[in-house]
Amino acid sequence: MHNPIVHIYTDGAARGNPGPGGYGIVMEWVGTSYKKEFSQGYRHTTNNRMELLAVIEGLKKLKKPGTPVLVFTDSKYVADAVQKGWVFNWEKKGFRDKKNPDLWQEFLKIYRQHQVRFQWVKGHNNHPQNERCDALAVAASKGKRLLVDAGYENSSV
Repeated sequence: MHNPIVHIYTDGAARGNPGPGGYGIVMEWVGTSYKKEFSQGYRHTTNNRMELLAVIEGLKKLKKPGTPVLVFTDSKYVADAVQKGWVFNWEKKGFRDKKNPDLWQEFLKIYRQHQVRFQWVKGHNNHPQNERCDALAVAASKGKRLLVDAGYENSSV
C-alpha cells in the first residue's frame, strides 16, 4: 500500500494568554475510516505555543518518513511562518529575537521528515474538525493534570 495522504487538523488554546493552555489534534487518513484524536493541557503557556505544539505533536505521530501530510490550522502565525518561508529565515538567523525558538526548531526537525503542506482555515467557522480540535484544546487546558511547558516557563519570554 502506498503512503496515503494524512490530514492533520490542529488547534491550540490558552486561557488568559498566557495562562493554562492546551492543544487538540484530529488525524485522518484520506480514503480510509481511520481517525485519531489527541490532546494535552499545560499549566502556563501561550496560544501561539499551543497552536505550534499541536502541529509538532501531530507530525510526531506519523510513523513513516516521507508521509504526505496536509495540516489544517486556524493559526495565521503558524501557517504564514511556513507558507511564506519566514521560519526558514528565522532559522538562518538563529531565531534571534523570535518567540518560541525551542518549538520552531523542533517543528523544523519533524517537518523535514515528511511532505508537509499547510491549509489555513478560519477559526470558529463551523469547520467540523477544527471545531473538534478547539473543543479538545479547551478541555485539555481545563484538565486536572496539566504539564509544564518548560520552553515557556523556563524562558525569559
